Amino acid sequence: MNNIIITDSSLRDGNHSVKHTISLKSIKKYCEFANKVNIPIVEVGHGNGIGASSLLIGKSAHTDKEIITTAKKYLTNSKLGIHAIPGIATVDKDIKPAIDMGVNVVRVATHCTEATLSKSHLEYLQNTDTTSLGVLMMTALIDTKTLVENAKTMEQYGAEAIIIMDSTGTYLPSDVEERIKALKENLNIDVGFHAHNNLGCAVANSLVAAQNGAKYIDACIRGFGAGAGNAPLEVLLPVLEKSNFNMGIDFKQVIIEADKVMDYLVPNIPTINPVNVLTGLNKLFSGFERPIIKASKLNGIEYSSLIFELGNRKLVAGQEDLILEIAQNLKK
Repeated sequence: MNNIIITDSSLRDGNHSVKHTISLKSIKKYCEFANKVNIPIVEVGHGNGIGASSLLIGKSAHTDKEIITTAKKYLTNSKLGIHAIPGIATVDKDIKPAIDMGVNVVRVATHCTEATLSKSHLEYLQNTDTTSLGVLMMTALIDTKTLVENAKTMEQYGAEAIIIMDSTGTYLPSDVEERIKALKENLNIDVGFHAHNNLGCAVANSLVAAQNGAKYIDACIRGFGAGAGNAPLEVLLPVLEKSNFNMGIDFKQVIIEADKVMDYLVPNIPTINPVNVLTGLNKLFSGFERPIIKASKLNGIEYSSLIFELGNRKLVAGQEDLILEIAQNLKK
């Protein structure tokens, strides 16, 4: 059987869906579960990663230090991971303290065309005991050749693997196959895939990624994540097992916990709403759902027209403040 390394992003990506308010009590309880069932990597933190708590992006209910130290206390088998975006997270202010607190895996994430911004972060991590992974976000916005070029840049800086994110939930299985194959052919390191479910393809896309050589696959329990959510852990695991992949995770306990999390972590199971379909088709960040709906209501316009305009302008994560301005212009 082929081995797959699952990164559980419930305590990071899931934070998007609850405005970064996951409690320390919930972190403790979920980490105890993840540790018991042998989930390889548990990613925690603000939805936009370490150092991201702010009025513009969203204030976190707890500091990075509180989140990391709480999670670390209960992860003795599972590795503790964080998401770090250069420009938001710095080496000295954020990454060094996180490693001192026991973080094992640092995922350095940039926009899909901005891999050069990861240089100082990835090069620093080469001299630490952590696993350093390069992450390319919003990858549906570029062609396969450009994706490979940016992935090779991160490899040169020392990334031990490259994870590509379908941040917009836009990919179909054929898109995933093309891109994972190209990465495998052109890189000397492992690759991975992070799915969003805007078009209902998160599990299928993750399976295709694994079938074409992806080593790292991301998932969240009950799909707990931004917008339409991510690949649901409790669905992805049996699908991968039926396809002869081995994760080393106790599925029976996962399926039981998938009910329990509704009482302490997941207030609502992500569903595919029309707004999610439209953001996926227009290649917009899944976390734009709330500001799009809010700006549309405030200005009395259809959210579909706002989404089409945002898509035309190719807005990316971090440009949330422009959504209201563009909605106001459409109203005029």
